[in-house]
Amino acid sequence: QVQLVESGGGLVQPGGSLRLSCAASGFTFSNYAMAWYRQAPGKERELVAFITSGGGYTNYADSVKGRFTISRDNAKNTLYLQMSSLKPEDTAVYYCARRVGDYWGQGTQVTVSS
Repeated sequence: QVQLVESGGGLVQPGGSLRLSCAASGFTFSNYAMAWYRQAPGKERELVAFITSGGGYTNYADSVKGRFTISRDNAKNTLYLQMSSLKPEDTAVYYCARRVGDYWGQGTQVTVSS
């Protein structure tokens, strides 16, 4: 069955960096676009970044452009989100999703605080 398992979250100070990973299994990873979403307390889940199956096209929410980079390694069936210049407002549970949400991971908590 389809499984998406995120890792790499944690507590980081403002201005710091984290790299999230999402290990995919149960489907042909290289055939599917992937995405990262996040949900902060009391807010709706929002799309953070999107990448096509081959990695040739990416798109970002305005709030993270220039700070976050989505990438993938199709040989390793893994999706990444490199996050830099983190701000307290980036605090959320981050989820990876196949396409724009036909399958979801369990999420990983990112907390940006001093």
